[in-house]
Amino acid sequence: MLNRTARLTAAALAAATGIALTGCSASTATTGSTGTTGTSDAGPVTITFWGWAAGYDKSVSLWNQSHPGIQVKYEAITNGGAGGYDKMFTAAKAGTAPCLAQIGYETFSSFLAAGLLQDVTEHLRPQRAQFPDWVWSNVGIEGKAFGVPVDTAPMGLFYRSDLFTTNKIPIPRTWDEFKKAAAAVKAADPKSRIMNLPTDPYLYAGFAWQGDAPWFGVNGDAWTVSLGSPANSKVAAYWQELFDQDLLTSYPAFDAALYSAWNKGTVWAEVGPVWSASLIRDNAAGSAGKWAVAPMPRWDSTDSVGNSGGSATAVMKGCAHPKEAAEFALWMSTDDASVSNLIKSAAILPASTSGLGSTALDAPQPYYGGQPIYQVFRTEAAKVNPNWRWGPVMSTTAAALGDGLGKVPAKSGTIQDALNGAQNGTVSALQAQGFSVAK
Repeated sequence: MLNRTARLTAAALAAATGIALTGCSASTATTGSTGTTGTSDAGPVTITFWGWAAGYDKSVSLWNQSHPGIQVKYEAITNGGAGGYDKMFTAAKAGTAPCLAQIGYETFSSFLAAGLLQDVTEHLRPQRAQFPDWVWSNVGIEGKAFGVPVDTAPMGLFYRSDLFTTNKIPIPRTWDEFKKAAAAVKAADPKSRIMNLPTDPYLYAGFAWQGDAPWFGVNGDAWTVSLGSPANSKVAAYWQELFDQDLLTSYPAFDAALYSAWNKGTVWAEVGPVWSASLIRDNAAGSAGKWAVAPMPRWDSTDSVGNSGGSATAVMKGCAHPKEAAEFALWMSTDDASVSNLIKSAAILPASTSGLGSTALDAPQPYYGGQPIYQVFRTEAAKVNPNWRWGPVMSTTAAALGDGLGKVPAKSGTIQDALNGAQNGTVSALQAQGFSVAK
């Protein structure tokens, strides 16, 4: 099993992709690119930044007020998966990309493999200790960095504390206990279930991540794909058994029917990433004060959790002022005022060690009965399994896996079938794009 600290070397990446790591032509790196304007001699440097997360605009405003020599122009775009990434790819290949862009960790490898990002290691090295190694590995290769991590998304157990307490069901600490709790919920109320079947591919990835069941690795100059591994089959079998025993609901992911079930108390829990806190709060307002958060159930005696989400501020190829771009990106992820803003606006869990020390994470959350739930995730962040890497064709992997998982509720396919289909689709996509794939 490949340890996450293993990196794909620049030579290996070039050999596997057929694309030089430098990506865009030198002409895109001129001072006249759309990513930046002006020079330090002519006036303030202006850097363009594309993103979509709540609160980014306010952090930019805070920076601009205190850094007159480097001004950031923030442009809100469509969420990456909803078209934002396509816009970035098109702009980068045309030489009109912004200097900075919000890119989720799961998609970072795709931009890197296409040669659309700029190496800014020299400008980030003094602050490297601010972030865990596994987080840095999401934004670079072989010790090189092409952006700055903003947040992580460790997973936890969100649960209806009123229902668990009333029915005297212990909060599960392990996956074995979770299975027993699932049966107890159904026995207490035949119309209720403990949780919804995880059919969103990126949410499901968090369970594989925790279960030490990686999907991608590197063997020499080739990628390895392991969605069909025994470790992945173990995770799949667990959820398949719960579903087959009628212990889970099967609403579509992010569907109004699921939100209604949370609200009415017919789905009692959600094992999800930190950002599920705002998802539940904003879509199940009628159950305010009845929810609480506990650590993610563990596999046996392994004290590790999964991660499902998080993004970075990437420096795009062609940025004329990478030093200033990196300076802003580091500031946004570490400055107390900026981090506090992002915690309050976007419900993020900061990736930086200084950010994790923010007192904003200690605030009681009224929706969760006054529990300071982000303290739980602060602790869990240090326990994220480091043995995970994303591959360069995640759009294909996610689409294939999502399609397969979508067949499970109708019993026209199993979770294992979904993994097998994603395995085959991913290998085909890698080979079609010129990547080497190890057998």
